[in-house]
Amino acid sequence: MALGPHSTFEVPVAGGSLGVRRWGEGPRVVVAAHGIIGNQCSWQSVARMIDPSISLIAPDLRGRGMSNTLPAPFGMRAHAADLVAILDHLGLEQAVLAGHSLGAYVATTAATVNPNRWSAVILVDGGVPLRLPRNIDPESLFEGVLGPTLNRLAQTFATRADHDAFWRAHPALADPGAWNADTKAWLDHDLIGSTEPNLRSSISIEAVGFDGRELLTDPEVRGAFLALPQRAVLLRAPRGLLNQIPPLLPDELINPFRATWPIRLEMLVENTNHHSILLAPRGARTIASHIAASFP
Repeated sequence: MALGPHSTFEVPVAGGSLGVRRWGEGPRVVVAAHGIIGNQCSWQSVARMIDPSISLIAPDLRGRGMSNTLPAPFGMRAHAADLVAILDHLGLEQAVLAGHSLGAYVATTAATVNPNRWSAVILVDGGVPLRLPRNIDPESLFEGVLGPTLNRLAQTFATRADHDAFWRAHPALADPGAWNADTKAWLDHDLIGSTEPNLRSSISIEAVGFDGRELLTDPEVRGAFLALPQRAVLLRAPRGLLNQIPPLLPDELINPFRATWPIRLEMLVENTNHHSILLAPRGARTIASHIAASFP
């Protein structure tokens, strides 16, 4: 499916400017937040599938891509304030809000802190408070889950081909359809500002560290999911970050929340993992359809 018109622009925020990409020119607007090591181009597959009447607006969250020089504070509240700044910059009173992975926790925080600015919320494999194993402190859990990611952010690559080869070997991107031109756009954008032979990620290790720890330790961030006042949809992948079972959000994690959660619709997107649910056509098409259905 052909990709519609797109443009990039900057939004003034605390400490500098937020880099933002817009796909489409439709009057209905969805603002989409990416994952912890994603960027605005992580949403390109969804933008390819989106209804022409909808504009998809995706920032580089603070500390990533075009926003990688923005200083602290990081964390969900700072990202939420940046999303509201986008609405203000565009003169929008309200929009639909979507988030994948870390972006889903940004979305739950933004939707509860500024409930009148967001009409509906689409959560993609995230947003539900993650279970903390007993007898394991959050710092050890953080190192176990995100330690390899932090190591990857410190790596350098001689060429873009080397960078592509590194990611093509990632188990999650071996999923059918997960390696495509839109995935390549995400990876190329991550190297923005870098030059061969010393290519490296544009992502701030400080930002990733702060955001990741906050998800595990901050009660308000972890509890925002259950306080959502908007219509909300939760889309889950049946496989995890490394294409493995169990997934990030297994049934045993979300079952205790079902009696009181604000979710209008919850759906397992079959044959996807944590990454391909956003990057591959099957997942992107499903997300795009639920975004369209969230408008009146």
